[in-house]
Amino acid sequence: MTADDSFGRLEDDDYPAYTMGRAAEMIGSTQGFLRAIGEARLITPLRSEGGHRRYSRYQLRIAARARELVDHGTPIEAACRIVILEDQLEEAQRINAEHRRAAESANPTAAA
Repeated sequence: MTADDSFGRLEDDDYPAYTMGRAAEMIGSTQGFLRAIGEARLITPLRSEGGHRRYSRYQLRIAARARELVDHGTPIEAACRIVILEDQLEEAQRINAEHRRAAESANPTAAA
């Protein structure tokens, strides 16, 4: 992979571009918090060849939401469960919207 290839991947929400220290700094938490949500299986960071945790932007959004809930008094296990359910709901709504659009385009008179 060339430097140009790596730079292009930074636009990818799933590319593990951030170290644990940088990730914690970006979401305003500690490295211990990131370890805790990893142990709770909210996010699973990828590992570099040297074994260091690496986080994607998508994982950081998930971690930031969990941090927000914990900051408002939600226990970490409950916060992780809430974030998982919110993520599942968002995905289900996206899929439903796709099916609705497909059905409407297959039968445009039914939408009128």
